[in-house]
Parts: sequence; C-alpha cells; structure tokens
Amino acid sequence: MQEDVRAILEKEMQRSKPDYVVYRPGSIDGSTFDTGNEHFLVFDAPDGSFMAVWTQSTREGAGDHRIMFSRSDDDGQTWAPPKRLVGPRWVGDGRIASWGFPVFSKSGRIYVIYNQYQGPIDVADQFTGTMDCLYSDDMGATWSKPATIPMKRSPHDHWDPRVGSNWIVWQRPIRDLQGRWFTGFSRWLSVAVRRVPHKRSWAAESVVEFMRFENIDDNPEPGQIEITWSAWGDQALRVPHYSDPLLSVAQEPSLVRLPDERLFCVMRTISGYIWYSLSSDDGYTWCSPRPLLRRDHGLPVMAPICCTPIYQMADGRYILFHNDNSGRVNGCEPEDSYVHRRPSSAALGEFRPGAEQPIWFSESKVFMDNDGVKLGPRQGIDIGVYPSFTTRGGNNVLWHPERKFFLLGKRVTPEWLADLRVPA
Repeated sequence: MQEDVRAILEKEMQRSKPDYVVYRPGSIDGSTFDTGNEHFLVFDAPDGSFMAVWTQSTREGAGDHRIMFSRSDDDGQTWAPPKRLVGPRWVGDGRIASWGFPVFSKSGRIYVIYNQYQGPIDVADQFTGTMDCLYSDDMGATWSKPATIPMKRSPHDHWDPRVGSNWIVWQRPIRDLQGRWFTGFSRWLSVAVRRVPHKRSWAAESVVEFMRFENIDDNPEPGQIEITWSAWGDQALRVPHYSDPLLSVAQEPSLVRLPDERLFCVMRTISGYIWYSLSSDDGYTWCSPRPLLRRDHGLPVMAPICCTPIYQMADGRYILFHNDNSGRVNGCEPEDSYVHRRPSSAALGEFRPGAEQPIWFSESKVFMDNDGVKLGPRQGIDIGVYPSFTTRGGNNVLWHPERKFFLLGKRVTPEWLADLRVPA
C-alpha cells in the first residue's frame, strides 16, 4: 500500500513538469498532517543560500497551521528537512500560526513575521491575530522564542481591543529607496464595522494597506520593531465588488519597482480582472486603483478571485502570473474559487515611459497545469497560487505550492518567453 502511495505522489508531482522539488508530503489522506502547504516564500539569504518559509497544515483551515523553514545550499537542487518554527503539529496541539514572511538585517539576523491567532475569532482564525515573530542569528540553525510586534489599531478593527486585527502579508517585502523593508498587506474589516459580505467569505469587505519596517537593520527585539503605515484607515486602497460597488474586495498586493523609481502594485479582486495602483513617493501615498490593461486604452487583464503576483525578471522585464479567466468559467460563479484557479498563465510586461499605465503586457500564455486532478484532503486543483520568485544567476524561477500540496519550482526560460510580444 505504501508503494502505491509513493507511486501516486510521484505521478501527481510530475503533472506540472517541475524543475525543482522542495517538499513532498508523506501521505495523500492527511494522516501525516503535512498535506497542506502554501504561502511559499523562497528568498536569497544573507549567507548565499536559498531559504524558504511556508505555512503547513493538514489542509488550509484545518486548525493546525504552522510556520515551516528550510534551506538549500546548492541553488535549490536539494533542500534540508524542514523545521517547524511555531504553531501546532496537529489539530489540538495549540493555537495556529499562519502566513509567515521573512525580512533580514544587514548584519544577517533573519526575522520570520507571521499572524498569530490569539482568540477570539473575528473574520477567521487564520486572519485574526497579533503580529508575532521569531529570529535567527545563525542562519536558521536556532531560533528565538516567539514574541509580539506592536501593531497599531485601525478604524477597520473591532471596537473591542481584545479582538485582533484581520491581516495577511502574502509576498516577500522589498527594500524601499532608503533600504527599509516595505510591503503591502490585505486587511479584512472586522465583523463589527464591515459591510455585509456577498455570498462567500472570500468576498468579505477587504482593503489594501502598506507597512514599512523602520529599524530592522538595527537588530531590534520584536517588541522594539518600529512600523509606519500608509494607505491606512480611510486612505486604504479599495476596489468595488462586481455587484455591490460600496463593498470593497481588494486583497493580496504585489509590488515591483519601476525604472523611474515609482512603485507599481497589482492586487486581487472579485471584479473579474486585476486592478493596480501607483506610488510616486516610495509608498507613502497611492493613486486610486484602476483596472489593469494590456496597454493604455486596451483590454483588461482577466483574473478570478485569486492572487495575481508580478515579478521583475533578471533582464529587467516583468512577468505577471494569473488565471486567465474572469471567474465565470465551467458554469461557476466568481466566488467558486475551487473551480477557476487553473491553468496558471503568465504575461510578459515591459516598462513604457510616459504611458498612463507604465507597464504594458503581452497576451497571456499557459505556463503550467495539473489537468484539474484533485489531490489531498482539500481536493484542490489550483496551480501557481501563493508563490514566490527568484532570479539568481539570471535563472528565473517561480516557486509555487502545487494544489497547495507539493512545493515545487519551475523555470521561466528564454525559450518560453520568446513568442510573447508586448505592444509597442
């Protein structure tokens, strides 16, 4: 029987034709408590290795979210057995820890920051929580005890201060023009102040805001980490729901730097297409979001309610990953996110100085697929979602949680990009 499981796992792992394998769960049915793997962030570590953090569980929302860590010393070819940094080993083993992301100081201290559920639940236990972190001063060999970072209360939070904020950082932060770590994040409005959600929980009222870590390079203890906030409160970025324009559904911002030093941010919505915003002052203020087009006055770039990350490649051009549909496919509605998150497609982007929308995009092309075969306790079919991207040595790699089950890497090769044409 175990041989059959291994054969099935190997067959399923090869569907997307990966170039790298970071993690393969030990079971299919969840009996090993490791069959949910997502929010997979691979990064260049200060010592020259690749490191990765991700959220692992039996399945998303099962009640055993934990933060995992691994490293590779051979450019991603092989990976060390992962370490559990914080969070329960199985359901009932403690309070969940979700959505960890890394930053590090110039001296090499590595911080992993995450959402720590403390109770009670406001929007969901995986969103409602304090901002906690732990750190390593020896490149991941040992880690400090978890501690809480002070987080400013928002007018979008519950009126009761005992109820945590509802937030997620989903991509690696970037350095701002002064070298400080900067990132966007999703904030869900508390049930005490939000507009009534439309149908499914993932269409609950949400906005995009930004945080700047002011003093990470000073190696502060978690309680002394200083954060400043932008697009905060009433200035948060909002995108209208497709049938209720007063209901904002804006989530999962993804950032790139433009050659003219502006910041370009795309975000997930439930409108049927991607939206974007621009900042000309390094993220302190942002323009009102608008639909992302292939070019000025062109057609919008479609996407269901799923992440739509954009990355800068080794040659300076950009690549945008998305599911190339509006959410209304195979007879489903936009809220049916278990149906429309495949295949994974990508569009090539190039900077267009002087254009209203500064990055223009080619038509999209299928990057990978899993044939829609359901897998694991979650029975997911999504592919390419909640990934990260590296460009070491000119090698562009998308690191992704395939069906939120396997952790894999796939190269974006010059041959694959060759027939994508961006409007002149």
